[in-house]
Amino acid sequence: MPCATKNTQLKAMASEKKFKVCLVSISLAKGGLERSCAMLSQMLEAHGHEMHLAILNDEIDYPYSGKILNLGKMKSEKDSMVKRLLRFRKFRNYLKKENFDVIIDHRPKNSFQRELFYSKFIYRELSKIYVVHSSKKTEYLTEKPSAFSKICKENLLNVAVSEYIENEILRKEGISNSLTIHNAFDPAWEKESGELPEKLQNKKYILSYGRLDDSIKDFSFLMEAFSQSKVWEKEINLVILGDGKDKEMLQKLAASKDCAHQILFLPFEKNPFNIIKNARCVTLTSKYEGFPMVLVESLSMGIPVISLDIISGPSEIVRHQKNGLLIAERSLPLFAEALQSLCFDEELYEILKMNAKPSVEKFSMQAISEKWNQTLQNAIR
Repeated sequence: MPCATKNTQLKAMASEKKFKVCLVSISLAKGGLERSCAMLSQMLEAHGHEMHLAILNDEIDYPYSGKILNLGKMKSEKDSMVKRLLRFRKFRNYLKKENFDVIIDHRPKNSFQRELFYSKFIYRELSKIYVVHSSKKTEYLTEKPSAFSKICKENLLNVAVSEYIENEILRKEGISNSLTIHNAFDPAWEKESGELPEKLQNKKYILSYGRLDDSIKDFSFLMEAFSQSKVWEKEINLVILGDGKDKEMLQKLAASKDCAHQILFLPFEKNPFNIIKNARCVTLTSKYEGFPMVLVESLSMGIPVISLDIISGPSEIVRHQKNGLLIAERSLPLFAEALQSLCFDEELYEILKMNAKPSVEKFSMQAISEKWNQTLQNAIR
């Protein structure tokens, strides 16, 4: 970097305001939302902001930066209403005492009464930003979206993790103080090394990973498409990586298939990057998403993807026949055909693989941290 350019950047950084920020999340474990919250603490601290995190459950898998208030440590097996109120009071007192410039809340918001309580008591008279991670309206705008939108309009900002969420959900509810900032990937993930699980050594495999909730992720559809594709007859495996309430049901369903021995289940892995890097491709068959990081993570490591063109997110990440395959409808024959293409069409595969990494540079930690920093610079007075 030329000296003059570097000096200009250093001067710009020195003149920026530095803020005291509190991130709020259910936890820092298990899911993409939680990982993105932990990463945001690192990104903002790198810009010189003072970072704090408040989590409601005692679950931490992902690295983070800053001081943490772990309210989950106050929970017990016999968790009474009185104990919950004591935790809420501690939380409120903590926010008042620390005098944050802004609170950035990543929690799902699926109960209007709870969010009214947060608005009127926990966050009363405090500057806050709500981050919306899902396209399912009742998960982030409660069961009363019109009433909850009034609370959102009082926020400093409302950040959507996809353009679809901003334009089709928030703005259509009249929440005009909203913008899109996508979730980020860390380029360092590609450099993570480690042994492949023994189950996967010397195997070719298609990978799907995430929380095993079939009502959302639809692994049943994926297994049926894999079965119909017949790629397993060429010793290609399907790996389903993760844990969740439907794991036993999905394992039973897999056992009923002719390709049962080619469907492998692995437990949740907080750093799945070595498994991703060795996959032929990564798939997404969810019924809805917010901004599916499985696609960004895979592409950032040069691995092509196959995704249903669901709302929201995939169409903002996947360019059909450029960095992956985007399947227009939830059709078993179409998805099975896509699996065949990615497994056997080497010319197409090399094109997708070549384009994978460059296609997601705009979602790197550096790019997204700049967006967050500028957003705070402009929003906080």
